Amino acid sequence: MADSESVIFIRGGTVVNEDHAGVLDVIVKGEKIFQVGENLQVPQGATVIEAKGKYVIPGGIDTHTHCQLPFMGTVSVDDFNIGTQAAVAGGTTMLLDFVIPQKGESLIEAYHKWRKWADEKVNCDYSFHCAVTWWSEKVAEEMKTLTLEHGVNSFKVFMAYKNVFQLNDAELFKVFEKCKEVGALAQVHAENGDAVAEGSKKMLEFGITGPEGHMLSRPEEVEAEATGRAIMIANRVNTPVYIVHVMSKGAADVISAARKEGKRVFGEPIAAGLGTDGTHCFHCNWRHAAAYVMGPPLRPDPTVREYLMRLLVNNDLQCVGTDNCTFNADQKALGKDDFTKIPNGVNGIEDRMSIVWEKGVASGLMTPQEFVRATSSNAAKIFNIYPRKGRIAAGSDADIVLWDGKEKRTISAKTHHHAVDFNIFEGMTVRGVAVTTISRGKIVWNDGKLLTTQGSGRYIPRPCFGSIFDGIALRDESRDERLQKVEREPYTGPVVQIPK
Repeated sequence: MADSESVIFIRGGTVVNEDHAGVLDVIVKGEKIFQVGENLQVPQGATVIEAKGKYVIPGGIDTHTHCQLPFMGTVSVDDFNIGTQAAVAGGTTMLLDFVIPQKGESLIEAYHKWRKWADEKVNCDYSFHCAVTWWSEKVAEEMKTLTLEHGVNSFKVFMAYKNVFQLNDAELFKVFEKCKEVGALAQVHAENGDAVAEGSKKMLEFGITGPEGHMLSRPEEVEAEATGRAIMIANRVNTPVYIVHVMSKGAADVISAARKEGKRVFGEPIAAGLGTDGTHCFHCNWRHAAAYVMGPPLRPDPTVREYLMRLLVNNDLQCVGTDNCTFNADQKALGKDDFTKIPNGVNGIEDRMSIVWEKGVASGLMTPQEFVRATSSNAAKIFNIYPRKGRIAAGSDADIVLWDGKEKRTISAKTHHHAVDFNIFEGMTVRGVAVTTISRGKIVWNDGKLLTTQGSGRYIPRPCFGSIFDGIALRDESRDERLQKVEREPYTGPVVQIPK
């Protein structure tokens, strides 16, 4: 260790990993955790953080964000500076954002464009998934290049957004086959885009132009059907698949049933779906209702929140993301006369950890270890950055949060660290607060104050062929249809003549 490296000593907190919790000390040197143990000696010159009565947890990993995303004619207002400030304020130390090329755009060029946007602004570490919004041999080659040269190990396809991002089933097969070949995880936005288009047309014909039309045009069965179809295609290819933003009981049940059958599928609920519901889309105030428009939509059934949380607890669903994609009132107003033109998106980066703690741990459904699993360690494992991220252990990155599980705060747009003028959790009082957030050995949030340095975060490359691919080759061997080929004498009898 170089003499110039900063040293932090975290004393007497309850260190929580997914598989263990205990009162321990933690020593951070430079960007890494140096030592974890009982009654450690305080290094000379160390900054001492007293953690007695608090939890010491791995920094959160938000698996699904869209900072400064160009979308539906405008750009989401949380850029990479604001988005990562909101993250560390809430106890999240890594974002997995998305490169989303337009149809026909080079994936490589889009990746470099997004990197330029992010690198100069991020206040904590991040990485990129990449969307595949069109298909060609060039796209296939660029997927390979992204995995080998740029550390991208996940590619997202859309079954929705017809004529914009949507791929057909044949293209899904091709993308999944390429993902399997290069060892990357296939991700899916699962909604039947054709059904959504028809439902939207129907609502507008009925004169339903407000935000409720968005929800009514894409009911639960539209999400559930596409989820099942995506899992089927992935299973035929025999490659892992990850369903983003699981928003309904129907879609969650499809994932749960598939996992029970041994299919390699992962599901991601988001903070919005765990913390609120779609009844807000029927609010008489248009701006209030429009704030909750996202795809797939929040469901009007208020029992969905606990249903998804219970599946998260039993690990049928694995990671909590946010799909944070924020638009102000004047941007949402692009769809004031037509809900199909309302930019889809909600907030969540800052409040994700508190929502999961309040609805999970504080309510008695979830243990602190399960909280860590859902908010960081599962993500680190699935996206192949564990134990660098997602664990409090010697050698891991010093992404650490001092977490007060009893402290309360009331969520509000007036006090949040987002750029957006609305918060979908407005007025909700939650237990579970990040007291101190450490990002790669630097204190970036402490006692309600941001201590960030713009551009200090780093892009984290993610290797391919992680543990989610364990056993895939053996499955290929056991499923080899050639083993079932029947050797028989050729048929020599008559064949009916079909008139031309």
